[in-house]
Parts: sequence; C-alpha cells; structure tokens
Amino acid sequence: MSEDPNSGVTQGGPVLVDWDQPTDVTPQQEARTVAASRTKSDRIYRGIAQSAGGLTLILLVFIGAFLLIRSSSALKYMGFGFFTKTLWQPQGSPASFGIAAVIYWTVIIAVIALLIAIPLAIAIALFLTDFAPRKLRKPLTALVDLLAAIPSLIYGLWGLFVLQPLLVPFAEFLSNTLSWIPFFKVDSPTFTSSAFVAGFVVSLMVLPITASVVREVFSQAPPGEREAALALGSTRWDMIKTVVLPFGRGGIIGGSMLGLGRALGETIAVALIISPSFTISSQILQTGTNSVAALIALKFGEASGLSLSALMAAGLALFVVTLVVNFLASIVVARSRSGAGVDI
Repeated sequence: MSEDPNSGVTQGGPVLVDWDQPTDVTPQQEARTVAASRTKSDRIYRGIAQSAGGLTLILLVFIGAFLLIRSSSALKYMGFGFFTKTLWQPQGSPASFGIAAVIYWTVIIAVIALLIAIPLAIAIALFLTDFAPRKLRKPLTALVDLLAAIPSLIYGLWGLFVLQPLLVPFAEFLSNTLSWIPFFKVDSPTFTSSAFVAGFVVSLMVLPITASVVREVFSQAPPGEREAALALGSTRWDMIKTVVLPFGRGGIIGGSMLGLGRALGETIAVALIISPSFTISSQILQTGTNSVAALIALKFGEASGLSLSALMAAGLALFVVTLVVNFLASIVVARSRSGAGVDI
C-alpha cells in the first residue's frame, strides 16, 4: 500500500472517515417561492378575460331579474297553478292560464331532437376523426360547421314544405306497426304538425353543434393510448370503444347539452310547423304540439297587461329549466376525463 502525500490517505486500502471532523456538506436550504412577474400585456389580457366572465354573470342576473319582475303579476294571479294548469286563456273572464302542457311538449320536442341528433353526431365525429381520408377531413368538417350557420327560418320553411310530406308516410307506418306503444298510437289519422315532425326538424339544427363539439373532443384522445391499443392487436373499432369513446364521454355530454339548449329555445322553425295544442298527450305522431318559445313568438304581438306578464312567466320558466340542465351537465363534464384535461 502507498500513501498519497497530498491527501494523507492510504491508496489501495479502505477509506476511513473521521465522523468527529466537520465535513464540507452544507445543509439543504429551504425551498424558495418563485414569484412569476406578469408583463403589461399579460395583465391587460387577464383583466379583459375576468371582465368578460364577470359581465356574463351580470347579464345573466339582469335577465333573470327582468323576467321575474315582468312576470310577477301573472305569478301572483295564478300562484302555483301556473305550473300545473294546461289551459291558456290569460284574456278570459276570469283569466286562467298555465304552462304544464307547454313545458311538456317543449321537453318532448327536445328529447325527440336529441334522440335523432346524438347518434348521428357521434357517427359523424368518428368518421371525421378516424375514418375519413386526410384530404377530405377539412372540407367535410367545414361543411358540417356550415350547417350551423343556416338561419332557423330556412330550416322551418324547408321542414314545412319538403321534410313534412316525406315524414308523414313514415309516421303512418310507425303508427300502424307500433301502435301498441303509447307514443306511436293515434286517435285520428292526422300526422302533420306533430311533435315528431317538429323534433325531426329541430334535430337537424342541433346536429351541427353537437357534432362539432364531439369531433373536437374525439380528436384530442391520447395518441399514445390509441397506438398502444392497436399495438396490442385491437381492431380500429376496438380501439374506438376502449379509448376514444370513454375519453370523449364528457364531450358527448357537453355537445348534447348545447344541443338541448338549442332545442329547448328554438322558436321560428317550431312555430312554422306546429299546430298549437294545450293538452298533455303521449301521442307524438298526431297533430298538435307546442313549445314555450313558439308560444311566446305567436302570442307576443297581441299580448298586453296580464297576457304579456304570463308570457314573461313562461319565458322565466324556460330560463330556469335551461340553467338547471346546463349546470348539471357542467358537473358531469367536469368529472369526466376529457372535461378535466389529460396529460399526454
């Protein structure tokens, strides 16, 4: 063994450490807080974003307060009966009115629209993200988005003069074949201006919005999980079932709720098609239906006094229903994987 004259440690042997001597190791310093300084442009953008969010909430409160104030006389006059009565005679003597039938048909039309639009929207979104050739994806996506820009008046006229004559034979077929189901049973063979026709037309207006949202979420599915599923021997459809659809559940719910909001509030297209009815019935194929938005549009021009207040109360009910539905949907979306965000 030799001793290094510079270190005083015998080379080739065990290294001995004298624990009584101080070492050069310094104690670990405490973690320091890093403060991020915002630039002027960041502060301006942050202020604009916060102001826009606050303005949205303020407008929401103002709209609700306006409807509540303008509908107070009708709500005081009818009390809780406003939500349970089906008759609509605010100008009668004595006046009697309620929105039970109108709310019922509004929900029925919206449900029919969603039952038709959601499967088609999911199929369109999957085709655009996973099956369409790359050269056709952008043109087809732009075409689907362009459908949302068509005015509702055009949809209503097209549905009244073109689509309704095509749907009447189909509605008659459903009635003759599935009359044992209460929804497809009719008392009289009149199939025009029905909830089914109105819901079908509204579904075409809901479809572009829902498909656009669902497509955007499907396109963000983690590529690593897509490739891993395919590498393990999955077919493309198996990969979609195990990766894309579970990941896009939040987008499907979010797009459906946006479509539901459009369906609940659709006015002109429904007003052009329906034959106003104030009775509750399970027969969606038969003539006679209604909606809150269409009722306001059809009755607003001649309304005054208590009648106008009753229409404001109907609008308030629709406003509350829409808020509740979207609030519940936001909770579901936030808990989903695509809604919370994914680290890829």
